[in-house]
Amino acid sequence: MEHKEQGIPPGWSYNPASWGQRLPIVVAAIVGFGIATYLALFQLKVFDTVWDPFFGDGSRKILTSKTSQILPIPDAALGALGYLVDALAGVIGGVRRWRTMPWIVIVFGLAVGPLGFISVLLVVLQPVLYDAWCTLCLASAAISVVMIGPAMDEMLASLQYMRRVKDARVSLWKAFWGYKEVQGKVI
Repeated sequence: MEHKEQGIPPGWSYNPASWGQRLPIVVAAIVGFGIATYLALFQLKVFDTVWDPFFGDGSRKILTSKTSQILPIPDAALGALGYLVDALAGVIGGVRRWRTMPWIVIVFGLAVGPLGFISVLLVVLQPVLYDAWCTLCLASAAISVVMIGPAMDEMLASLQYMRRVKDARVSLWKAFWGYKEVQGKVI
């Protein structure tokens, strides 16, 4: 049974949906959004140059590469959108959202996880395909990776809750969307 006063899931020693757990992710997502937006503006030719204190022209090489232009919009713009989704999904709901709003927790986890994976992939491609590095791309990737653990913890708590709902033969659909009559049951 949940520690009611703190919203701690059954079997857990802490609440993965607490503000102390989520705020660092939201702040990281906002910083990532700023970095990705800056890089996207360079890719969209709003800025003529891109700042890189360590790798000189490496950032330009990476940000204008064929890999960065595979999609119809710049890859950094997709990163910015991903970070924005992360930040918004991180602030929606209270400290019991792993149980009261599993849908947003799962959206949050699905937004954070793949963004981190794609960031790592893009970093690996920098030296392999282009023999170059991009400082702000590396910073963005580091932010993405740091966000994964805490977001996955909360998603795991929601998935465990959904499993308990299923085992109790309560409507998964209603539990997923946070219907009040499901929340009132001891699950």
